Amino acid sequence: MEFLSQHIDQHVIEYWETLINDWFFVFAFGLLAIEFGRYAVLKRLNWQLVGDTITNYITLAFFIATSYVLFGALYVGAYFYAAQFSFFEIDINLLTIAIAIILADLVYYWEHRFMHRVNLAWATHTVHHSSPHFNISVAYRFGPLDGFFPIFFHVPLVLLGFDPFLVFFAEIMVQIYQTALHTEFFKKFPRPVEAVLNTPSHHRVHHGSNEKYLDANYAGIFIIWDRLFGTFVEEDEPVVYGLVKPINTNNPFMVFLHGFWRLWEDVSTAPGIKAKITSLFAPPGGFSKTSPSPKQIS
Repeated sequence: MEFLSQHIDQHVIEYWETLINDWFFVFAFGLLAIEFGRYAVLKRLNWQLVGDTITNYITLAFFIATSYVLFGALYVGAYFYAAQFSFFEIDINLLTIAIAIILADLVYYWEHRFMHRVNLAWATHTVHHSSPHFNISVAYRFGPLDGFFPIFFHVPLVLLGFDPFLVFFAEIMVQIYQTALHTEFFKKFPRPVEAVLNTPSHHRVHHGSNEKYLDANYAGIFIIWDRLFGTFVEEDEPVVYGLVKPINTNNPFMVFLHGFWRLWEDVSTAPGIKAKITSLFAPPGGFSKTSPSPKQIS
């Protein structure tokens, strides 16, 4: 078992991250082609679906253009600044890589839950949930501030003593796993797998606007977090994808910014300064006269 504790250079971690990320992006297009073939067989392939898919990748381009420019330096700077105050100095090896991924997955659960339950964060994350379809292209449907909020949840891992490069790597691994879950191609896996790991079935629930599916299945890799913290829901009825209050457009600009327009409606209709400030941190729809109640938005 000595190989588990053998030191791995941070440049190797960078190389792995780039290699895995780039090749998975290519794989994702292959899976999308298979899913489009499935849509054609099921006679569900239409121009609305094609337009939605194109919009998904345009929002990805918008996200890269804004987040990488505005938050890229902040993200990197925050991690390396925090590293100066770390409690421990944790080496990079196979064992610590596994531990970092597990902890990053736990952190992701709470980050993801925050993005759903706080109006300001939901304004950006709602973009990801606004598609009425569910395929791997939807995984690349991003909002303008999706690269901002994760910083605050993952910095504690750096403060704990994990190398910033390792934290970046762990985040990417969680995100790649999440991306692969966006498919209807697979129904359900054997019960032991469904009990421990997040699966396409579990994540379909997360994207559902069905009342029983709202605010559920926030996990990244391990569904045990949802089981542990009381947010797990089984897929046992057909999923209606998208928002309870649909946006009904494939216009990429409207898709990308609609969450902040709805946030403005919430804030502007809240009575008084205190209520307006509170509405930023309330559950989605909590102060809006035009939006559904908090439990009705997913």
